[in-house]
Amino acid sequence: MSDALKHECGIALVRLLKPLEYYKEKYGTAFYGVNKMYLMMEKQHNRGQDGAGFASIKMDVNPGERYISRVRSNAAQPIQDIFSQINERINLEFSQHPEYKDDVAAQKKNIPYIGELFLGHVRYGTFGLNSVENVHPFLRQNNWMHRNLIIAGNFNMTNTNELFDTLIKLGMHPKEKADTVTVMEKIGHFLDDAVRKLYKKAKAKGLSKQEASPYIAKHLNVAKILRRSAADWDGGYAMAGLLGHGDAFVLRDPAGIRPAYYYQDDEVVVVASERPAIQTVFNVPFEEVKELEPGNAIIIEKNGKMKLSEILPPLERKSCSFERIYFSRGSDAEIYQERKMLGKLVMPKVLESIDYDTDNSVFSFIPNTAETSFYGMLEAAQDELNKQKNEAILKERDSLTEERLREIQAHKVRTEKIAIKDVKLRTFITDDSSRDDLVAHVYDVTYGVVKTDDNLVIIDDSIVRGTTLKKSILKMLDRLNPKQIVVVSSAPQIRYPDCYGIDMARLEDLVAFQAALALHKDRGTYTIVEDIYQQCKKQVAMEDAAVINHVKKLYAPFSDEEISDKIAEIISEENIKAKVKLIFQSVDDLHKACPKNLGDWYFTGNYPTAGGNRVVNRAYINFFEGNPERAY
Repeated sequence: MSDALKHECGIALVRLLKPLEYYKEKYGTAFYGVNKMYLMMEKQHNRGQDGAGFASIKMDVNPGERYISRVRSNAAQPIQDIFSQINERINLEFSQHPEYKDDVAAQKKNIPYIGELFLGHVRYGTFGLNSVENVHPFLRQNNWMHRNLIIAGNFNMTNTNELFDTLIKLGMHPKEKADTVTVMEKIGHFLDDAVRKLYKKAKAKGLSKQEASPYIAKHLNVAKILRRSAADWDGGYAMAGLLGHGDAFVLRDPAGIRPAYYYQDDEVVVVASERPAIQTVFNVPFEEVKELEPGNAIIIEKNGKMKLSEILPPLERKSCSFERIYFSRGSDAEIYQERKMLGKLVMPKVLESIDYDTDNSVFSFIPNTAETSFYGMLEAAQDELNKQKNEAILKERDSLTEERLREIQAHKVRTEKIAIKDVKLRTFITDDSSRDDLVAHVYDVTYGVVKTDDNLVIIDDSIVRGTTLKKSILKMLDRLNPKQIVVVSSAPQIRYPDCYGIDMARLEDLVAFQAALALHKDRGTYTIVEDIYQQCKKQVAMEDAAVINHVKKLYAPFSDEEISDKIAEIISEENIKAKVKLIFQSVDDLHKACPKNLGDWYFTGNYPTAGGNRVVNRAYINFFEGNPERAY
C-alpha cells in the first residue's frame, strides 16, 4: 500500500505442555519457550512496529517467589529491544550464578521470563498516545494468584463509551476509557465475581483460606467468565489472556473479523494472528494449523488440557478482506494464491484500458507488497499475449515463413522494476511547498525502459487517501514520459471508515469520498450532502441495532467508473503530462478471489456489527460539522 496506514496488531501465545527439564534435554535449553516467542513475534512484525510486549507465567511456584514477568517497549525496534532486555537479564543471572547452568529448577526459581506460559504482542498505535503504558500486554494485579489477569489483543471496540458506562454502573472507577482498559476490567470484574462464589463454596466445604486458593484455581470456569464479559462487546477482536495461576484463553469475535490460528501437539499449544508464523517457527504443515472459529475461544487449563468453547453465537462470517489484500504475510499458502487471483481478475479492465496493446505496454508494481498481485496480473497478460500470437499465426498460416513465426513468438510481456522506495525521508521544513518537493522523492524510478508511446501499468494493493500517488508516485512516473499511466488497485474503492482495528476513522481522508463529493458539485446535486447529515443526526439517539448506513446514498448515483475517473482527476496535478487512468477491483471479483473472507465494509458499507453503522454515521456528522474527532 503506497499510502501510509497504521493497522492491526499481532498476538502470540505459547503454552509448554512438558516439564522444563524436557525441553532442556531435547532442545538444549529450558528457555525453549522464550526462544519460540521471539521467533513468533518477529514473524509477525509486519502487524505492528510501534510497540511490543511480552509476559510469562511460572507454574506451581512457592509463595514469595515471583511468577509473573512482563516487559514492554516502544523503542524504534521494540521486539529486539524486549528480547535484548530479557537476554541481558538471563546472562547476568548466569554470570553471577554459574551453578544455574544445568539446574533447571534453580533457573525457574531465580531467573525471570522462564516459565511454561507466554504471551506476546506487536502493536500499531491506531490512535492515541504511543507511550509504553499503551503497549500490551496489560496487567491487572492482585495478591491472589488466580485473580491476576494479563490481556493482549488485536481489536477495536465500537462501543467503548457504553462499555465504560457499564463499568461505572458496576461501581467501578476505571482509570481511563480506552477499550483495552474497559475490556480488561470487564473480564476482571467477572473473574472476581467467579472467585467470590467459589470461595463461598470452598468455605461451605470446610476448606481453610489457604486450601481455598487451589480449589478456586481448579474450578474456575473461564468460558463462563468470557461469556459474561463479552456479552455486550461490539467490535472485531482476537483477545488473549492469562490468569496468574496458569489458565489461558484466546477469544475471537463472532463475525470472525480479526484472525486467529492455533496448533497443538504433545509439547506445545500455540496461538497466533497468522498461520505462517506457526508453520515456520514450529515447522508444521499447513493443514495442521487450524483456524479458531468465530465466537469461539481456545481455553488452556492449568493442567495443560486444551478445549474449544463457543462463547458467543457466531454471526454471518465477515472476516476482514484487507487481511488478505495487504496486512497478513503473503507467505500463507491461501493468501498467496488469493493475491495472485486479485491481480488476474482485474486484468481484463487493464487490457481494455490499453486497447490490448501489450507490445507497447510496460507492467510493474508499487509497493513491494503488491508484487504477488502483479504476478497474477502478469499471468493474465501472458494469456492475452498467447491468444494474440495464436490469432496472428492462424491468420497468416497460408503465407507464414519461419522468420515471421519467430517474430510472432518473440513477443513478450514487458515487465520492469519501475519504482523503488528510497529510505524514509524526513523533513524539518514546515513550508508546504518545500515539504511537497521532498515527499515527491520518496520513490525513485528506473530510467530508460519506458518509451514515449508506451502505456505504463502499475499495480498497487489499494488506494486509500491517494496522497502518495498525488505527491510522489505519479510525479516520478511521469518523468519517464509514457503516453498513459494506468494505476491499478487490487482492492475495490475504499469508501467507508473502518472501526475494527485499522486507522481509517475519518471519511474526508478517503479519496473515494472526496471524489463523490466532487461529482455532486459537478452535477448540481450537492444538497444531498446536507440531507445525509440530517438523516444521520436523526439516528444519534437510536439503538445501534436500528441504525442504518445513510452514507451509502452519497455514492448511489454514480458508477464505479465515474468515481474512479474523478479520483484520477483529483490525484493528477496540472503538470502531469501523461494521461492518468485508475482501475479498481470490483467487489464481486474480490469475493471470488477471497471467498472465505467476505468482510467488505470498507468498500460496500455493509458493516458486520451493529456498531459499524453508528460509527460511519458519526464519521459523516464529524465531517459535515468540521469536527476533527474520531468516530470511535
